Amino acid sequence: MGSCFSAESRSPLPGSPLSPHLANMKKRNSRKRLGSRGSSFEYRKDEALHRIPGRFFLNGSTDVASLFTQQGKKGTNQDAMIVWENFGSRTDTVFCGIFDGHGPYGHLVAKRVRDHLPVKLSAHWEANVSSEDVFRDFGLGSMTSEDMSLLSVDKESRPSIDFLESEKHPDIFETLKESFLKAFKAMDRELRVHPSIDSFCSGTTAVTLVKQGPYLVIGNLGDSRAVLGTRDKNNMLTAVQLTVDLKPNLPAEAERIRRCKGRVFALHDEPEVTRVWLPNNDSPGLAMARAFGDFCLKDFGLISVPEITYRHLTENDEFVVLATDGIWDVLSNEEAVEIIASAPARFSAARALVEVAIRAWRYKYPTSKVDDCAVVCLFLDSNSNHLSTASNGNTEVQPTSKDQLDNDIEENNNLDVLTPLNQSGTTRTEEETSLEGNEDPSKLEDMNLDIGINWSALEGVSRVNTLVNLPRFIPEKEEKAGK
Repeated sequence: MGSCFSAESRSPLPGSPLSPHLANMKKRNSRKRLGSRGSSFEYRKDEALHRIPGRFFLNGSTDVASLFTQQGKKGTNQDAMIVWENFGSRTDTVFCGIFDGHGPYGHLVAKRVRDHLPVKLSAHWEANVSSEDVFRDFGLGSMTSEDMSLLSVDKESRPSIDFLESEKHPDIFETLKESFLKAFKAMDRELRVHPSIDSFCSGTTAVTLVKQGPYLVIGNLGDSRAVLGTRDKNNMLTAVQLTVDLKPNLPAEAERIRRCKGRVFALHDEPEVTRVWLPNNDSPGLAMARAFGDFCLKDFGLISVPEITYRHLTENDEFVVLATDGIWDVLSNEEAVEIIASAPARFSAARALVEVAIRAWRYKYPTSKVDDCAVVCLFLDSNSNHLSTASNGNTEVQPTSKDQLDNDIEENNNLDVLTPLNQSGTTRTEEETSLEGNEDPSKLEDMNLDIGINWSALEGVSRVNTLVNLPRFIPEKEEKAGK
């Protein structure tokens, strides 16, 4: 969300031609009729996927996880999430994922990745497990030369303990690492040729994990984040960040992008936000170094290769929080862990974190539009005595209703009237300003007191980038325009 600059919001560099990628943008948009009957039919076919037992993607909770997302003030909610129990038909395995879309069709990209990436990962994992006896003596011998090149790119981009000490990891890590690389690559290829989702200037982040027994393997793409709540030697609950925010300000990421002729710099009016730009045009200004989609930048250093990390869980590890940047822009890792730990029950843990983040947005940045927020909290031990969260409470799972599924289909259909990249979403309407300006400060203060948060803890948070630079799909505005 809010990660791109409009292709037409800034002028090309003096004396430089318009990027051929942007010059062909309207042709691409005209060839792709988004939200056609075909896309609706395709979503109907995916309805069977949404009905799989143990697969959850709506607000609610299970015995092992809590999920919650809330739309911000920028338009359609572009965040997506999933928890898939008994993943790959393995009773001791759980898949979790958080996806933060950006660009005019970011909500469609995020949902597509949410639905299809786990399926691809499961298929590659099954194939790798079936052939692991054959390739055991060859390590990564089952990978193609192209897969090996992807791995080498990731190693050059961000060397980590996973690659430096891979020989110390169990077989499940090596198998899942290969499966993650192949699944992410296949997912990005699918988006590139998808007939009804234009990912040229739209994309999504992804933080995904697979937990099997005491093993945790994470695949990370973009600037969403995974944080572990664990106890130290003094039995104090602490936060351990499991992923790195893969942004263009990281030296290795910036070096790769510049090596591919992309440009990396921050604007004068937001010096804390480093962005990725085309070589000859001041667009799109993507605020992350890796993402699904965003094919306008794929030739200039943006990649969809995930950073893969591993952790062997212990009895001190209590839960993992996956969240989009709508959470991390206003709350620290420690604050997020404390909020989850102090939730009255497991089933309300994710919602509690989202609600605190939204209040933090209103308090810290009263003139900014609140970002979409999505949280998945995976509890690592079903025994509540080992957790700081109060109790399991009643398991509360929201079934997938027909109306909720139809909402996605309606969004697809409404895209027929969506215009291409021709406006910026940075300007508030008078109605939006009056609505946000009429909030009673005393009510906000009462809410803050209820939640028990000391807002002085947020004083050190960096200014959040609130510019929305590509048009967002807002059904209400499109309906009014059509009348």
